Amino acid sequence: QVQLVESGGGLVQPGGSLNLSCLASRRTGERYAMAWFRQAPGKERQFVAAVDWRGDNIDYADSVKGRFTIVRDDFKNAVYLQMNSLRFEDTAVYYCAADYYGPGTQSQRDYEVWGQGTQVTVSS
Repeated sequence: QVQLVESGGGLVQPGGSLNLSCLASRRTGERYAMAWFRQAPGKERQFVAAVDWRGDNIDYADSVKGRFTIVRDDFKNAVYLQMNSLRFEDTAVYYCAADYYGPGTQSQRDYEVWGQGTQVTVSS
């Protein structure tokens, strides 16, 4: 099955930008919905953004809509999360996830494969 590796996390100031990358290693012919989730200290893991296996349908959490953009690049087997206008409450460990031929839901239980996560800290 597909394996995922996230990168790009770090420390940024409020209002700043950051780009997260998720590189996938998959078998030829396999297609997956891809999503980003995040988990802050003391909080449950929450949905951030997703794109279906065709790359046609994109969905965002209300908390990030208009600030974050999920980008799919199938030629590089990669999915990116472009993060702008970052806030303190965006601080979390960010995970990418894959769902075999999935529609790109907001439910973490639908995703079979997860990356190890990358830390994003928004601080002045």
